[in-house]
Amino acid sequence: ALPICAVPLRQAAAEARRFLLRQAGSHFPVHPDSLRSENGQVFAAANPQRRIGYGELLRGQRFNLNIDGKAPLKPRSEYRLVGKPVRRVDIPAKLTGQLTYVHDMRLPGMLHGRVVRPPYTGADVSAPLGSGLLAVDESSVAGLPGLVKVVVIGDFVGVVCEREEQAIRAARQLKVRWKDWQGLPPLEPDRLEDTLRRHPKKPRTLHDSPGLEQHLAGIARPLSATYVWPYQLHASIGPSCALAEVDAQRARVWSGTQNPHDLRNDLARLLQRETGDIEVIRMEAAGCYGRNGADDVSADAVLLAQAVGRPVRVQLMREQEHGWEPKGTAQLIEVRGGLDEQGRVAAYDFATCYPSNGAPTLALLLTGRIPATPQVADMGDRTAIPQYRYPRMRVVANDAAPIVRASWMRGVSALPNVFAHESYVDELAHLAGIDPIAFRRRYLDDQRALALIDALVARAGWQPRTSPNPEARRDGLLKGRGFAYARYFHSKFPGFGAAWAAWIVDVEVNPENGAVRVAKVWVAHDCGQMVNPDGVRHQVHGNVIQSTSRVLKEFATFDRRGVTSLEWGGYPILGFPELPEIDVLLLDRPEQPPMGAGESASVPSAAAIANAIFDATGARLRQVPFTPERVLAALRSAQA
Repeated sequence: ALPICAVPLRQAAAEARRFLLRQAGSHFPVHPDSLRSENGQVFAAANPQRRIGYGELLRGQRFNLNIDGKAPLKPRSEYRLVGKPVRRVDIPAKLTGQLTYVHDMRLPGMLHGRVVRPPYTGADVSAPLGSGLLAVDESSVAGLPGLVKVVVIGDFVGVVCEREEQAIRAARQLKVRWKDWQGLPPLEPDRLEDTLRRHPKKPRTLHDSPGLEQHLAGIARPLSATYVWPYQLHASIGPSCALAEVDAQRARVWSGTQNPHDLRNDLARLLQRETGDIEVIRMEAAGCYGRNGADDVSADAVLLAQAVGRPVRVQLMREQEHGWEPKGTAQLIEVRGGLDEQGRVAAYDFATCYPSNGAPTLALLLTGRIPATPQVADMGDRTAIPQYRYPRMRVVANDAAPIVRASWMRGVSALPNVFAHESYVDELAHLAGIDPIAFRRRYLDDQRALALIDALVARAGWQPRTSPNPEARRDGLLKGRGFAYARYFHSKFPGFGAAWAAWIVDVEVNPENGAVRVAKVWVAHDCGQMVNPDGVRHQVHGNVIQSTSRVLKEFATFDRRGVTSLEWGGYPILGFPELPEIDVLLLDRPEQPPMGAGESASVPSAAAIANAIFDATGARLRQVPFTPERVLAALRSAQA
């Protein structure tokens, strides 16, 4: 949002300020150019004691201003806040247990609800969502204390009770029969690549150099590689929660949604009302950096509140959050290319398949408000074009329908795409016998990228090297260092460039059991103008921690009915004792537009760690996550 919205918002604010100064001109016997604004008031520079408030200038009037982009922006020399660290205002309330999170919200007369989902956990529209319910035996919960109502609308099933524990008991005890369905393809780690390869696709060419196939056929030192990314969970620590109250005039929902406008439209369709009748009140909730169950539970709460005519609070159970949250989608990337006789890149052929991630709000499917038809989204192309100026190149995005319920997750398709880009260029550097950073420099002409890499090399003390490291074994461990770089491109292709980021990472590999420890991560980050450097630093830290967890540990598991990793034992994440030391280098460019910092620092993560593992062990890892079992197998294969 920041690179797209920041400058237009500044222009809108400048236009409003210019208008207010002109409005105030009649109140001061001076030229409007000598007026100033501060803290909601306008005053003359020569007489700052006499002031008039914005409210007085606007009272009883309505204005519509057009933004022409010509209103003067505040010069950097006058900034008081922008570019300076600002303490977070939300921490005291969180530390002292004040009302911050939607989970803690309460309303007078509030009831508690729970939902009963179909057994096709996390499946997309290939499952009979909206047509799978056979029967609900309400007598199975008759007489339970506190039961207010069993609500059934199509395949949507929920219970409402006076107390939360009563709702949990009623939902577990309610007897529901569903159609049997076991239609998911094999998604086990050792079969995921084949499933993605067989999945129907529609190729979309993003770049194509003439005569590429001819050059591929004549490459002196060819290299082909396949990279696989798993389905992953957003894995919110707290299950999603929402409150709603619905009457004849309006529907109000307190929600942790990250998409209030889209949610409002969905709730209007669900309730068959005008969007003006729907109010979404955004509150903080369990984080996910993407999309968890917040929208789904908001729709659940609205349906239950409408059914009983009282406010209803709904919280998902852990197995529902893990099972039904839209997953970060799996991805298959295949790269062909290699070096010419002089050790230069001869050609680069990159194909990526990213099954779509546009999961609709679940209640719309369950109630039959929308048809259960697959939606193909063009989302696999983020940072699919490498930043390197290879002489001949083809890039193809193989668009595909979803396999399981999926939505965007931090880095979207860019993180897997860059895992392939930056692993492959590292493999080419090894093939050429050249330091991996020096090899990359041959094909980089982006001066900000080069400056970023220079700063990181100095900060981390990178020494020119070829991998693997012949002196890797120390203290019974194999120790290595890896590098990766990327600029994240997002939105509809060709997209918008966000921040530049580069990693240098030190790893330790236990050769006996395959366990990998990320010991330290250096991150250089250039997001242009930083509004709050502390906020940027926090974002980089969050990117490092989350992406390291995803790369080392995280993958969703399935059977033919749906998701089976329904609790933390089945989906482990990085713990506090496993966190790496993090050294963040922020390149300050106040003269440049702000680029945002939410996702870019995660994008080089997988490749940097994989390259460090190769430096330590001589084993290449091309499938995430790098679990001990997978690392041990790669070690044995490399030794053989």
